[in-house]
Amino acid sequence: MSTADGDHRAHMDGIYRYQRYIYDATRKYYLLGRDRMIDDLRPPPGGTILEIGCGTGRNLVLAARRYPDARLCGFDISSEMLKTARASIARAGFADRVTLVEGDATAFDGQQLFGRATFDRVFVSYSLSMIPPWRQALAPALAAVAPGGRLHVVDFGQFEGWPRWFKAGMFAWLAKFTVHPRADLEQALAEAAASANARQEFKRLYRGYADYAVLTKA
Repeated sequence: MSTADGDHRAHMDGIYRYQRYIYDATRKYYLLGRDRMIDDLRPPPGGTILEIGCGTGRNLVLAARRYPDARLCGFDISSEMLKTARASIARAGFADRVTLVEGDATAFDGQQLFGRATFDRVFVSYSLSMIPPWRQALAPALAAVAPGGRLHVVDFGQFEGWPRWFKAGMFAWLAKFTVHPRADLEQALAEAAASANARQEFKRLYRGYADYAVLTKA
């Protein structure tokens, strides 16, 4: 593990050591588009789903309910968040279907982490805006998608359709939590898709509040 990786891991643990207890209760009001993404996953019967940056496990619990015959995996760089995720998944009764490990989105190997190189569906929900070298996470994410599978990404947009004061306020507030919406997310994903022989669909949701992309592998 590099010094930078260790610093980011420690930083995330510091942020979420206590926030993890109230994370889901507060974030449900402004992390928009997550449920739409989960509804869009639609894995094949008996398919596999991977969440990169799974946080509290909230999305994995919903996906496990939505797709009862799917096998799910998730990882996060924060061991503190994984404590909450494991408890939430066990409480929901999905411990036998959901596997959690600690991992870094910018450098992971599905085979090493889960004994599986690729997944039918991979998704990243409001994580790229928190990863300093976020572009480095795109290639590994696409590499984890099986042929014919899909990568789903949802994150903060640029708030193009909102009043200027609201946009400025959101950017300032998010920065306090080291969250930085990626202005060039669409272009970066398009370049990653081209390199992986994938097709991209990109949408701006809620007047630019959120960006939503689906990359489908050939």
